[in-house]
Amino acid sequence: MSNALKVTCLECSAVNRVPKDKLSAGPKCGTCGSKLNDGKVRQLDPATLAKAQRNDDTPLLVDFWAPWCGPCRMMAPAFEQAARSIAPHARFAKINTEDHPNVSRKFGIRGIPALILFQNGKEVARQAGAIPAPAIEKFVRSKARL
Repeated sequence: MSNALKVTCLECSAVNRVPKDKLSAGPKCGTCGSKLNDGKVRQLDPATLAKAQRNDDTPLLVDFWAPWCGPCRMMAPAFEQAARSIAPHARFAKINTEDHPNVSRKFGIRGIPALILFQNGKEVARQAGAIPAPAIEKFVRSKARL
């Protein structure tokens, strides 16, 4: 499977190998059966984020947010819309900085909402502040290798 991409299941944290030409066919996790890239935004914990950040070949856009943040709540529907629109080429997830303050420190998050795009074990780009769905899509398409 030389054209296989590594994709971490955002439900159970298992790393899966998916043929690149099958990404749009709705692949499922070999461990738990969850869909790997269905356009839904997933809530992450720090361990799953670390594993996906380290292993995934596909772009992963993470929204660092908090429930008390007005701009974060305002951007949430746009983030979900962009996730549906760009799937299966990239995946979207959120991490609650209120519940996981160490993650904010680790990534140097100074203000929220903050978007960080990961691919191939590296941070590719980041964007601060609330932005509309078309701008989120443009950010991912311009910075990731899709």
